[in-house]
Amino acid sequence: MSKSERITAPRGMPDALPSDMTLLRHLETTARRVFALCAYEEIRPPLFEDTRLFVRGIGEATDIVEKEMYTFAEGDAGDSITLRPEATASVVRAVIEHEFLKQKGFWKLYYIGPMFRKERPQAGRLRQFDQIGCEAIGSSEPLVDAESILLAARFFREIGLAGVTVKVNSIGCPTCRSAYREALRAALAPRMGELCPDCRNRFDRNVFRILDCKVPACKAVALAAPPMREHLDPDCKAHFETVLALLSQSGQTVAVDDHLVRGFDYYTRTVFELSHSALGARDAVCGGGRYDNLVAELGGPAAGCVGFAVGVVPTILALQKGQGAARPAAPAADLYLAAFSDDVRAEVFRLAERLRGEGVRVEMDYERRSLKAQMRSANKLGARYAIVIGPDEIAGGEFKLKEMATGVEQRLKAEAIAPALRAPTT
Repeated sequence: MSKSERITAPRGMPDALPSDMTLLRHLETTARRVFALCAYEEIRPPLFEDTRLFVRGIGEATDIVEKEMYTFAEGDAGDSITLRPEATASVVRAVIEHEFLKQKGFWKLYYIGPMFRKERPQAGRLRQFDQIGCEAIGSSEPLVDAESILLAARFFREIGLAGVTVKVNSIGCPTCRSAYREALRAALAPRMGELCPDCRNRFDRNVFRILDCKVPACKAVALAAPPMREHLDPDCKAHFETVLALLSQSGQTVAVDDHLVRGFDYYTRTVFELSHSALGARDAVCGGGRYDNLVAELGGPAAGCVGFAVGVVPTILALQKGQGAARPAAPAADLYLAAFSDDVRAEVFRLAERLRGEGVRVEMDYERRSLKAQMRSANKLGARYAIVIGPDEIAGGEFKLKEMATGVEQRLKAEAIAPALRAPTT
């Protein structure tokens, strides 16, 4: 590579630029506030894990494990590590490793951070992407299923995304799913020629994954398959009916989608997905469900669990495309300090630092621009107030605080500026 050749970000791993951060912060801040309403606590698992965690947790016959993981050799013993393609397995591993369930029987945890999948980048699907997720660990109660679905729906309302559809289904437990597996194979076998190559391979390895295929021809075949609800055992059926009743009592509209499945092997009973029509065929902005066996499968005690993950990239796309989506305003400075001349810049800087210490968001010029150019910057920044500082202001110790929207000015000593900015406006 020559010195003049530009180095760019890896394909499918874009930079989050300052212009992106306002919306990202809006999602993250809203998530933390909304999750706190249900007493969720934050956890931060590492970016990579022992590869076996995802093979055992997600499932060996899934697209993610077979095709999409970034896996690297570790040490000389043939071990490997993998950049996390999702976070549920990581959270469960942490709960087991740190013996959370010996401290108390039920935990509510959430995470925010990047995931990594080696797939073809396209709109809404990147190789590095952020997820915001919740995991309720230690209860098999249908109340937790309903709360998780309502929590996810509340998050999207709070960020201002209108038009989100909530779809739910039950995929049963391993016992009743065994009978459904055979019924599904019997229904799909005569139509094998209509399926894509991946789905023909899934027929023997993991037939349920055919129901999750996004290829139009495969979706048409899947829609003709018998619904899982016809094969639920009494306990799974009662569990799902209770979840639906709780959602109805809470005023949450849901659509029962008999062919909704999730792409990971660990899911049991309730599964759900939140989608937005503005995204086209790949319309999911959030997915989740119950996974009652994962803790035990990874070496922990038996523990019922429910979780979901919000896809940040598709959510932002839906906000940008959707009608009526509330968009937060860019952060503005409280105050812009403009230097009348170069000889007072040090004093302007000193006052700026003093006011920042008092909690005021202050900006000033760092390019020795003219006063007129500085005031243009104050307007572009959206500063609520401005002060022009010259030799007279420095000598007299008083400053004219100007409200940018109205032009109203007031003379203040330095110590009175921060209290004036904190005072409520009329």
